[in-house]
Amino acid sequence: QSSRAPAISVSAESCIPAGLRLGPVPGIFKLGKYLSDRREPGPKKKVFLFFFIIIFFFLRSLPHRWTLLFPVPPVFQVRMVRGELVDEAGSSALEWIGLIRAARNSQEQTLEAVADLPGGQIFYRALRDVQPGEELTVWYSNPLAQWFDIPVTATPTHDEKGEERYICWYCWRTFKYPNSLKAHVHFHCALSHGRPFLHHDH
Repeated sequence: QSSRAPAISVSAESCIPAGLRLGPVPGIFKLGKYLSDRREPGPKKKVFLFFFIIIFFFLRSLPHRWTLLFPVPPVFQVRMVRGELVDEAGSSALEWIGLIRAARNSQEQTLEAVADLPGGQIFYRALRDVQPGEELTVWYSNPLAQWFDIPVTATPTHDEKGEERYICWYCWRTFKYPNSLKAHVHFHCALSHGRPFLHHDH
C-alpha cells in the first residue's frame, strides 16, 4: 500500500482455501499507514457520500463512451479460477492486491502478510477458508511485523463505560482497535520515533 487506499473493499465471490498465497505485493510496502478505527465515513461526510452515490449510479447509466471520460470506481469481487484468485475481469491479484484493506483486529482478519526471507518479496496468505461474501482484510504476520518494527501486541485498557480502548503511551491518544494503535505508533506518532514500543499491562 504505497498510497492512500481508496474506499473500495475486496470480497470473496467463491470460497478461498486456507493457505492460498497472493502476490507478490508491488511497490513500497506500508500496510496500515492509512488504517482508521472507523471504516464508515464520519458524520461530516454523510452529505458527500449521498451525492457520491447519486453520481455513481448516474455514471453507471451512461453509454460506454461517456464512462471513459468519467471512470467509475471499481467494486471488486474475486473468485477461484483454475487454482488462481482473479477478479470479475479475470485479472490476477497483482492488479488489485493493493486494494485489500488492513484489518483492524484479528477477528476481521482473513489474510496475513508474509515473506519467505527478511527483506524479500511480500505475499498475502489466507489464514483460513474465506467464505463467499467475506471481505479480504490483511495484517502483518508476527515475523514480518518484527522485521518492519511494527508492534506485535497491544494490551487493552477499559474506559469509564467498560469498553476496551488501546492507548498510545507516548502521546496518550486512544484507539478502539489494536491494529489502529500499532499503525499509529509506527507511522504517525511523532513522540515514538526511534524508541521501543511501550507495552503496559493492566
